[in-house]
Amino acid sequence: MLPADGDEFETALGTVRRTVLPGGLRVITEQIPTVRSVSIGVWAGVGSRDESPSLAGATHYLEHMLFKRTARRDARAIATEIDHVGGELNGFTTKELTCYYARVVDDALPVALDVLLDMVTGSLVTDADVDAERDVVLEEIAMNDDDPGDTVHEMFTQGLWPSHPVGRPVLGTTESIEAMEPEQLRRWYRTRYVPSSLVVAAAGNLEHTAFVRLVRAANATGSLGTTRDVRPAPPRVALGGSRPAASSGVALRTRPTEQANLVLGYPGLPREERRWPLAVLSSILGDGSSSRLFQSVRERRGLAYSVYSFFSSLADAGAFGVYVGCHPDKVAETLEVIAGEVAAMRTTGISQDELARAKGQLRGSLVLGLEDTGSRMTRLAKAELLSGELPAQSEVLRRIDAVTAQEVNSLAAELFSRPASLAVVGPFDDATPFYEAVR
Repeated sequence: MLPADGDEFETALGTVRRTVLPGGLRVITEQIPTVRSVSIGVWAGVGSRDESPSLAGATHYLEHMLFKRTARRDARAIATEIDHVGGELNGFTTKELTCYYARVVDDALPVALDVLLDMVTGSLVTDADVDAERDVVLEEIAMNDDDPGDTVHEMFTQGLWPSHPVGRPVLGTTESIEAMEPEQLRRWYRTRYVPSSLVVAAAGNLEHTAFVRLVRAANATGSLGTTRDVRPAPPRVALGGSRPAASSGVALRTRPTEQANLVLGYPGLPREERRWPLAVLSSILGDGSSSRLFQSVRERRGLAYSVYSFFSSLADAGAFGVYVGCHPDKVAETLEVIAGEVAAMRTTGISQDELARAKGQLRGSLVLGLEDTGSRMTRLAKAELLSGELPAQSEVLRRIDAVTAQEVNSLAAELFSRPASLAVVGPFDDATPFYEAVR
């Protein structure tokens, strides 16, 4: 579990501590004295799934706006102060959260934290800036639309959840962004960026008490809450309201591309449900050069350069899919091979050798992925906002080792018996031939 307010626990690299300020803002750090860098993230528990249809894309649009102007800094000053200390500054929006982060050398921590908190709590979101940034967001949408790989993944998600916000693009649409009013963004900012929904996470060469003192100093104007005790928002372990209802079928977007891009997939699992059996399943089927799909599609038949499986998990829904890019003339054969590998996973299961390989791959990826301060900072914040749990690295490795072939086989039989969805981008005029792949 996460440490309680004021408690701490030891990790493989350092010490994790957590403090909840009176306004509900959570500060969680991992002190790693063996490095000279610090990664800091200010996280908001809001994502695109929280938007109404008229606000589609508002969370991402607002992310752009927070880099534009505060009472103390304009966009150039925000960028210059981080560049001056040789740091990195950026942000991103997902379906369930938003992050603004910086990575700097340890002695520049006060500067980076001050810039981030000023951005997140003191943005002005002026009419002029909203209008100026609108074209930038529209260009980002257009850039994604021009990429058939991005497009086919968006089509798959929309086809899987056509009537729920989780199926909509995080960026919104051209129509929703063009119609967005400045006051809508300001209202979204005021109601969603409240202290009880914010987390300040940091990992690296820092000291928790001093870091909390810097956060408190940034609250001189009271922007992070009053002295009244407020409970933090609960993690997105389970959500009220309707769960996303999955759909199936075929979505085709005709484009004169040299390559066909396809995603074949199924409704998956929520975030905390059978996480490691799912990861093992994906590893064996299509993650890495020794996976079944890589060997059968690319190595033995030369049908594609890129083929892989993937899964995504939200609080109450998930998706499991296979992506492939191949020559348009090879689509039917490629889909037949993929369907054969999926069927084999469903009916005959996996071998002990495959299980051992997948576990080794997951163990290595986990350990290597947590070697940098940015990954460890992200782990802290996601545990706080999404799951409410921060298992020790040894515990995660134990959970991976505990996965059995029977668990993976049972999961494969369950997932791959669900109705399938297929998204296709390529030089095709008729979707009818593709329906065979989802029957």
